[in-house]
Amino acid sequence: MQVTVTDAAEQRRYEGHVDGELAAIAEYIKTPELVVFTHTEVLSGHEGRGIASQLVRQALDDVRRQQLKVLPLCPFVAGWMARHPDSHGDLEYRSRTTLTDATA
Repeated sequence: MQVTVTDAAEQRRYEGHVDGELAAIAEYIKTPELVVFTHTEVLSGHEGRGIASQLVRQALDDVRRQQLKVLPLCPFVAGWMARHPDSHGDLEYRSRTTLTDATA
C-alpha cells in the first residue's frame, strides 16, 4: 500500500492519502528553527495498516530537507523517532540552553 504524503501548510499538518482518500494527519507548529509535532491521527477505517508510520517517516524526511529540527510533543511521533534513532534521531531538537540550580 502506497501512502502519498503532502504538507498542507495552510492547515499546519501533513496529510497521508491512500488511493486519493485522506487517511491520516500529523499536525504541527513550525518555527524558524524547528517543527513541533503536536498530534497524529489515523482516520476511521484506516487503522492498523501502518499508515501513521509511513506518514511520520515521510514528514520527518521533509523536515530534514528543510534543514529544521523536530520537537515531538505527539506521543506517536516521539515513539516513532525513539524506535528509529539511526535514520531520524538526528532530527530531534535539543535546546541550546543549559539549566542550572541556582541554589547549588
